[in-house]
Amino acid sequence: MVSPDILLIKPGSQRQIYGELSGFRLTAIEPPLWAAIIAGQLRSLGYGIEVLDAEVDNLSYEQVAQQAVDLGARLTVIMVSGSNPSASTMNMTGAGAIVNHIRELNQSMKTAFAGLHPSALPLETMTEESADYVIQGEGFYTFPLLIEAMRAGSDVAGIPGLWYRREGKIHPAAIPQLLRDLDSIPRPAWDMFPIQKYRAHNWHCFGRIEERQPYAVLYTSLGCPFKCTFCCINSLFGKRMIRYRGSQAVINEIDFLVREYGVRNIKLIDEMFAINEKRVASICDPLIERGYDLNIWAYARVNTVTPIMLEKMKRAGINWLAYGIESGSKRVLDAVSKGYSADRVMTVIEQTKANDIAICANYIFGLPEDDYDSMNETLALMTQVNAEWSNIYCAMAYPGSQLYTMAKDKGWPLPEDWQAYSQYARNTLPLPTKYLTSGQVLAFRDYAFDVYYKSPRYLNMIRQRYGEATMNHLIMMGSKSLIRDNSEI
Repeated sequence: MVSPDILLIKPGSQRQIYGELSGFRLTAIEPPLWAAIIAGQLRSLGYGIEVLDAEVDNLSYEQVAQQAVDLGARLTVIMVSGSNPSASTMNMTGAGAIVNHIRELNQSMKTAFAGLHPSALPLETMTEESADYVIQGEGFYTFPLLIEAMRAGSDVAGIPGLWYRREGKIHPAAIPQLLRDLDSIPRPAWDMFPIQKYRAHNWHCFGRIEERQPYAVLYTSLGCPFKCTFCCINSLFGKRMIRYRGSQAVINEIDFLVREYGVRNIKLIDEMFAINEKRVASICDPLIERGYDLNIWAYARVNTVTPIMLEKMKRAGINWLAYGIESGSKRVLDAVSKGYSADRVMTVIEQTKANDIAICANYIFGLPEDDYDSMNETLALMTQVNAEWSNIYCAMAYPGSQLYTMAKDKGWPLPEDWQAYSQYARNTLPLPTKYLTSGQVLAFRDYAFDVYYKSPRYLNMIRQRYGEATMNHLIMMGSKSLIRDNSEI
């Protein structure tokens, strides 16, 4: 067998990231979109590609390393990209372990990290880990140039986006220019992945809780134009901005997923889908015409969504919108540049519910200005909104965010290992606030979770909308307590 030019690996870290929840099928198993995108691009250029999703195949780090060594690719790349700002850094635990095991089996194999976290902290990643390279940025230009250099045995110096080490010295690289035409990239190489095995979030399929597979993700845009201090998404791109795919290319990809794989559950992975009414219509109108029975969820923002958007999105099969409500305190929101008032929230919530779109509300406890009074304001707003699902987070200084820079500058305590950046890990360590310790924030978050998901008002709403089976699923979920090491510090 001819060895491939490149092996792209998604590290499996369900147990490390989700702790005790990982064994109860409460979590999603998302397709590795960036690995599929890069695989599709490189294959179209004629390179030999192999992919390995350790998570969906439930492989140990040792098993992944052995398979990588057996394949013997010129370059083995660990894709440390989650699908949102909170889903990359914690994967570094598994990514680092895989590379270390590869080193134990074959010292000469060339390895690299790519994705959001390595792009946010390229120097630290090169310093702390044993990989030969870090690909900073999207990789559309870097990967082909690196493979060509490796094929020819030539010097890799000067390749944009490539960090490398030579004779013990780390050589940096600037992020390369961004790809202007996103439609020039071929369709993701989904034929190389087991689409039928991927599983949607439990809440995404309320009412059909046993119909979570197959599951697909796709983007209609890259980047975000906003400047929330707790977000790190633009670390991959090097600046705050947004680029759009052509609407027809998006529709073509959905057509392919539906017709080729029978996909119904879809996540639009854009940081902000519902931002421009005309563009939303250009994607929703063709989907309405096709009449697919889709179950899509997407991100929205309470100060950009409009009634026309909501009506078209629902008719197109967008049954869920995720809103970053974050806090019920204006003082707290202003301090993180969220850019809208809490007064706007309920208006949009009512409009969304009037269009029969379910809400995934995101809240953050422990932002810099939070105290017990403001966190109780947030909890009060949570119960008022009574969303069908609420993601209840602690503020975390994710690498690449302004909060991370502030924490480093001010000496705020940060997690001692990457796994502790996971919201659900036993050793998770959120940021302290000006008024509260990390432990106080964590304890309040877990208290708020119980208050919300065990609320008779909430459970009754779920029963009325989705039935007894979904309500019982949530009761079961609420019975699973997370073990925390740092809730009393």
